[in-house]
Amino acid sequence: MQKYGLIGYPLSHSFSQGFFNEKFQSEGIEATYENFEIPTIEDLQKVLLANPELNGLNVTIPYKEQVIQYLDELDDTAKNIGAVNVIKFVRDKKKLKLKGYNSDVIGFSQSISAFLKPHHKKALILGTGGASKAVKYALEKLGIEYTFVSRTAIKGQLFYNELTEEVMKEHTVIVNTTPVGMYPKIDACPDIPYQYITEQHLLYDLLYNPNETKFMKLGEEKGATVVNGLEMLLLQAFAAWDIWQQKL
Repeated sequence: MQKYGLIGYPLSHSFSQGFFNEKFQSEGIEATYENFEIPTIEDLQKVLLANPELNGLNVTIPYKEQVIQYLDELDDTAKNIGAVNVIKFVRDKKKLKLKGYNSDVIGFSQSISAFLKPHHKKALILGTGGASKAVKYALEKLGIEYTFVSRTAIKGQLFYNELTEEVMKEHTVIVNTTPVGMYPKIDACPDIPYQYITEQHLLYDLLYNPNETKFMKLGEEKGATVVNGLEMLLLQAFAAWDIWQQKL
């Protein structure tokens, strides 16, 4: 029996376990998928020791960058992004090798492409965690300029209080890569000036629980196109399975 799983913290919001176990059952695949909620990335070693039959893992918040130190190899995309959300277990002569991939970039690229218009030339990326790096990489490939928005002072990035009307007008794609607004804290939203949002804007939230976040609702009230992260999640999950099955 093959075993796959997800590491992260917390995992109460996760979609992956239900998705993969339903997939395995419906397709007659002899495999299971488990959540491994670990308070620190150091606990990954305990997961590996306790589950020698593991064939692959997904990685979610907050470990997409921290997990890299435990991997033996990265594919080129994950290396360029600097974040991993899929780990493939390669066993050679009983020696285990862990290889990192990033399927977030596949999911995000394919998902957002259907909503992009010719006037969508510049984007604001809210947050600077592991998911933001995949978004950055995807936007580069799509030919869209981007600026990170952060609460910390880093050269080349904007503070939230620097989002003027002019900045908002110029950047018509806004991607939330933070967990702000995720269930159960559904009344929260990124601190951007929503009064400057127009029908020219595309607001993309990587969150999918709730289905419509406050970030999306406030954008929709201004006539913006709003999208949640569910399709991205599905697409990256399909890609993760292909990676594990050596199809990618």
